[in-house]
Amino acid sequence: MKRCAWVPEGDDLYAAYHDEEWGVPERDARALYEKLILDGFQAGLSWRTILYKRENFRAAFKGFEPEKVARFGEKDVTRLLGDAGIIRHRGKIEGAIKNAQIWLDMREAGEDFSDYLWNYVDGAPLQGNRKTIKDVPAATPLSEAISKDMKKRGFKFCGPTIIYAFMQAVGMVNDHTADCHRHAVVKRMG
Repeated sequence: MKRCAWVPEGDDLYAAYHDEEWGVPERDARALYEKLILDGFQAGLSWRTILYKRENFRAAFKGFEPEKVARFGEKDVTRLLGDAGIIRHRGKIEGAIKNAQIWLDMREAGEDFSDYLWNYVDGAPLQGNRKTIKDVPAATPLSEAISKDMKKRGFKFCGPTIIYAFMQAVGMVNDHTADCHRHAVVKRMG
């Protein structure tokens, strides 16, 4: 079975993530918040590190329920900084809390986080049609535009490269390479 070149051979968890999650259009606002936070924690690290700690993150961040995370205070930050099961980075932890607060502010103003993001692609995944992994960009003008608007709203850890990785993960863009067994499957999900 041919997979995208970035999937390590013999890593079952990584292969399952690639085969079952990556690139599948995600429209649940809470799940999108979770993926945004995990992509922010990945900055400077490998996705493998985050993937193997994902369940620890879910426990530490109360299931990534924005309503709960938004209420985290200094005691929670200290608890998280002491949690060896996650990435212990004060800025990223505080950014996750701030992002939850903005997520809630958007909802209270009548703006759904999922609709906000999916409107950037007119509600349908963009099709990358990449021949090889070398054809996949690290960022695009669209990820730059989304990043700029999110930063303006106060979101943290949402630079253009993080946002593009997020867009790939949540299926806003199908960047499975053309020879990958998931490319056509994900394309039909649009």
